[in-house]
Amino acid sequence: MVRKNEKVRARAQLEATGQRVTDARVRVLACLMKARHPLSHHDFETALAPQGIDRVTLYRVLDWLVSQGFAFRLAGVDRVSRYAASDREHEAHAHFQCSQCGKTICLEDVSTRGLAFKMPRGYRAEAAALTVRGACAACS
Repeated sequence: MVRKNEKVRARAQLEATGQRVTDARVRVLACLMKARHPLSHHDFETALAPQGIDRVTLYRVLDWLVSQGFAFRLAGVDRVSRYAASDREHEAHAHFQCSQCGKTICLEDVSTRGLAFKMPRGYRAEAAALTVRGACAACS
């Protein structure tokens, strides 16, 4: 359940874009901001169940939040996309994904800052994501 203060913070961030602020955008962003791990579409539907959210609207809102830089998408080996709020802190660490159940968690102690790799001439890196895959405690 998303609390009122999370909705207020989400609304303020969305209003700062000058774009249209909808209830669905506010609720999904607030849910992302509260989450302690990346969320799948099913996770959002469960978290937002008390008021409900249309599945197509959820897909569109998540795509919009990614395009606006409020969220980023992690593609899992299970072919399920998971989303997390974009912020400097979140972008600077790796994730772990269970190959068996798909559970994804943040690896706070694994920094992606300072990763050095050489880009081919004419290419410019904008972001890097590091995902460690294996078996979680429940599956191993």
